[in-house]
Amino acid sequence: QVQLVESGGGLVQTGGSLRLSCAASGSISWYAMGWYRQAPGKQRETVATIGNIGRSTNYADSVKGRFTISRDNTKNMVYLQMNSLKPEDTAVYYCNKHPPPVGAYWGQGTQVTVSS
Repeated sequence: QVQLVESGGGLVQTGGSLRLSCAASGSISWYAMGWYRQAPGKQRETVATIGNIGRSTNYADSVKGRFTISRDNTKNMVYLQMNSLKPEDTAVYYCNKHPPPVGAYWGQGTQVTVSS
């Protein structure tokens, strides 16, 4: 079972940028991957997904044009570049396979807080 560790979150002002990283303990080159987020009192939602070799990407409408997902299979890493951040982007961000397997383990995630 590949373990995933998210990092890179923090507190930023509206309009700021952050780059999230997801480090995998083993090879993820066979898997499509995704970034997900969960805000307090809300269900987890899919933010962005990327195919196993990085050619195909998809984004939630709310982040299109502001977020960019990428991956480096040689390093077993997945990234999420977040620009023009808004207060509504505040959430805990997670990475996982896409789609997440039934009963998937979700790590601690990384907190992103955008102040207005």
